Amino acid sequence: MSRSFPLARIRNIGIIAHIDAGKTTVTERILYYTGRTYKLGDVDSGTAVMDWMEQERERGITITAAATTCYWQDHRINIIDTPGHVDFTAEVERSLRVLDGGVVVFDGVAGVEAQSETVWRQANRYRVPRICFINKMDRVGANFRRTLDMIEQRLKAKPLPVQLPLGSGDSYQGIIDLVENKAWYFDGEPDSEPKEIAIPESDEALCAEFRHALIEKLAENDDRILEAYLEGHEITPSQLREALRRVTLANKGVPILCGSALRNKGIQPLLDAIVSYLPSPLDLPPVRAIDAKTGAEVTRPVSDEAPFAALAFKVVADPFVGRLVYFRVYSGRVEVGDQVFNATRGKRERIGRLLLMHANRREEVNEADAGTIVATMGLKNTFTGDTLCDTSQPILLESIRFPEPVLAVSIEPKTRADQDKMIDALQKLTEEDPTFKVSYNEETGQTIISGMGELHLEVIVNRLVSEFGVGARVGKPRVAYKETITVPVQVEGKFVRQTGGHGQYGHVWLQLEPMTRGSGFQFIDAIKGATIPKQYIPAVEQGIKEAMETGVLAGYPVVDIKATLYDGSYHEVDSSEMAFKMAGSIALREGVLKAKPVILEPIMKLEVVTPEQFLGDIIGDLNAKRGHVENIEAQGEMYIIHCLIPLAETFGYATRLRSLTQGRATHSLEFFQYKELPAELTEEITEQAVGKRYG
Repeated sequence: MSRSFPLARIRNIGIIAHIDAGKTTVTERILYYTGRTYKLGDVDSGTAVMDWMEQERERGITITAAATTCYWQDHRINIIDTPGHVDFTAEVERSLRVLDGGVVVFDGVAGVEAQSETVWRQANRYRVPRICFINKMDRVGANFRRTLDMIEQRLKAKPLPVQLPLGSGDSYQGIIDLVENKAWYFDGEPDSEPKEIAIPESDEALCAEFRHALIEKLAENDDRILEAYLEGHEITPSQLREALRRVTLANKGVPILCGSALRNKGIQPLLDAIVSYLPSPLDLPPVRAIDAKTGAEVTRPVSDEAPFAALAFKVVADPFVGRLVYFRVYSGRVEVGDQVFNATRGKRERIGRLLLMHANRREEVNEADAGTIVATMGLKNTFTGDTLCDTSQPILLESIRFPEPVLAVSIEPKTRADQDKMIDALQKLTEEDPTFKVSYNEETGQTIISGMGELHLEVIVNRLVSEFGVGARVGKPRVAYKETITVPVQVEGKFVRQTGGHGQYGHVWLQLEPMTRGSGFQFIDAIKGATIPKQYIPAVEQGIKEAMETGVLAGYPVVDIKATLYDGSYHEVDSSEMAFKMAGSIALREGVLKAKPVILEPIMKLEVVTPEQFLGDIIGDLNAKRGHVENIEAQGEMYIIHCLIPLAETFGYATRLRSLTQGRATHSLEFFQYKELPAELTEEITEQAVGKRYG
């Protein structure tokens, strides 16, 4: 069976950036110039195709990653437009996991911003080759050179400018192409073709300097260019393009382009660069996986003839067609009606309809081959990060790791009729979003929802009301504190009950040890001989885990702990799984109390951009909020304050900052790490928790 599209001409890319850098506008222009849409979408007026959710159109920001497909120069480009706000960082994480390349968009005035650094680190983690597009070159204050320097210094990247701006601010007209040594003028009209013009005399020296620097940088990383350079040969544009592609694919450099998406300038050359420099599925190494039967590492080549292997990276509760699962096919092919194996859950699934997505619109296809990103219906037991594969050759692909939620609110239905609707809606939303968690506090009888920040939870609550028709009352935001231990202890857990018939007997000895921040929980079975029969050991682990969920000091989850089960005893008649589960739970609770427990609080990275006149007031305010200012950086007339601050001190900070600076400063927050809470605050929080429990 022939392929639907040649692999070498497929590009799976993501558009990633800080909020307000212009990602969605860039994507809208790409769709227009590739003929995918016939009207220019606009974020501010709420007509952007890719921002299709009601919430996105109201707020003018991207909340959920939207997928689409378009064609340019006989290449198929599958695009995922990702959110820029840090509260929705999970959308970027899962998109980068399945993409081959990325276009990173920067604001030409602001340069490298806080979330730009976050998405860059995420792309580094998945080794995603990328190109950069410096947007908004038509705005007053846009500075191409400063943005280049920031990419080099703050992102530790090797920028390779392949274009220079032709003018800047109000006089911005187009680009100088350093590869072809040509200048292109854009008049800003959407349907006008770029016009080739002579490089202005005033820019000739700068152009020669940058082109020479580009060749030198390529020579450092590419043997073919180095050879031609040393032998004094003229390096042709096609040689330059080929070298740029090799260096980009090897993650040794990043081509830099520029333009103004809103003014329709520089988009066609960006599309050319996507085709020229970003990888096809064939350019990447075979995907690595674990054989589900043997545990050995295996690979799957990018081929339709190889066994089927795909990764589910997104689940959506679509109001019109039901539950949609997005997946990326790494090898093999799958057709409508085929049976596949979910190796993560150990369950067989049948592929329903296959859909190529264009934001929230769909195009039905009969099959999906290697390198394709599609959505399907009918997968009831498949979730984000699950591996779908050939039933006869089960493998596990690397899953996706998501950050833990840091903020929680209580939520309750307004009426009894809302109760069932709320349970169903919350289940659908947790399936969609791995950073959204729902728990039930038995002591207070409250449902608690947790997320990545105030905006994240606000959007969730709005969706409950508008999409799912749930009436709900929401409590005040609460910080997601954690508990941990600071010294190792050995502790005994004993559960003995005597009743008329069989009794209950479980007895364990545990060694509890603190682990490094962020390492989670580790259970080690160190039982020698048969002091505890093997069948009871999983129950001990389960008991420990359950006790960790509700904590000991103030009811917060216990984290970063290693529990070693090294001794115990059992009774031939009275021992049971339930008794050993209780013994594990008792040992954990008593052990934590003995191991000098502490409460951990989430610390956020705060970045404030402000005019100089408000610098002192802002720093004084941050110090009063237990903030630790790391450094202050000048950027033109503005100053950037980099600070670490406890999440508990950031509620309502946007309003506070507006009043301090007459609305002239901006800020961004992102999670940094968990850190020990000061002793006086620990006592206060513990007392509050005890009061809630017994008050």
